[in-house]
Amino acid sequence: MHLDVQDLKNFYYRSTLGRAAQAAVRGRLTEIWPEAKGQTVAGFGFAVPLLRPYLAEARRVVGLMPGPQGVMPWPSGMPNVSVLTEETAWPLETGRVDKLVVMHGLETSERPTELLDECWRVLGPGGKAIFVVPNRAGLWSRSDNTPFGHGRPYTLGQLETQLRKHHFLPEYHCSALYQPPSFRRFWLKSGSLMERTGARLPRIMAGGVFLVEVSKRVHPPRGSAVRDGAPRALEAFEGMRKPVAKPV
Repeated sequence: MHLDVQDLKNFYYRSTLGRAAQAAVRGRLTEIWPEAKGQTVAGFGFAVPLLRPYLAEARRVVGLMPGPQGVMPWPSGMPNVSVLTEETAWPLETGRVDKLVVMHGLETSERPTELLDECWRVLGPGGKAIFVVPNRAGLWSRSDNTPFGHGRPYTLGQLETQLRKHHFLPEYHCSALYQPPSFRRFWLKSGSLMERTGARLPRIMAGGVFLVEVSKRVHPPRGSAVRDGAPRALEAFEGMRKPVAKPV
C-alpha cells in the first residue's frame, strides 16, 4: 500500500534524517546518471527528491505520483511538473521516456506486474530505468520511522529476477543508506562518512536500499521463420548453366 504524500513530504523535506537520506540516494543516482541533457526524465512513486539535478538541462521532467499516495506540487518556486496518475496507466506516450526513476513505487504497489509493464511501455529505444527499493537485509526496511520500512523489501536477486521477467536487462547495481535509520545526532553527523565507507565495503555493511539500473529489452520477433518458396533468379537458370544430356 502506498504511503501518504504528506508523510513522504514531511520525511524528506522537514526531517534531518530524511534530508540525509535524500542526499545519499541522490548522490548515488547522479554517479550513475550525471546528466540528462535534452532528454525526457520521469519519476514514479515519490521520486521527485531525486530529480532536481536534471531540471536545468533535461528537455522535460515529469513527477508521476500514484492516486492512492496523493500528489503535491513540485518543484517549489518553479512551474509545477508533478501529476496525479493511475498507477498502471500513466499520461505519457509510448516510448517517450529516456530515463525513469522509481522510488516508493514498486515495493508499495499492489499490482507490481502491471506497474512494471507500464514502466516498459513508456521507455523509448535505448531508454533506461533505475529502481530504488529497500534492501531486505538492511536496517532501513526494519524501521517504521522511514518510508523504506513499509511495503515489500527485496533481495538483489529477487529484484533482478522480477525485472528480467518483464523484459528489463539489469546492467548495474549499487547500494545506499549505510547509516542507521536513527534520528540521534551522532549517527546523523556520521552519515556522510558511513556512506563513503559503506560504498567501498558493500559486503561488510548492508546498505538500506538497492539502486538497480536496467535497460529496455525489445521483444524478439515471434513465430518461426518461413523460407520464401519462390525460386531465386540464379536457381531458375541453374539448368541452363549446367545442361543435362538426354539419353539416346
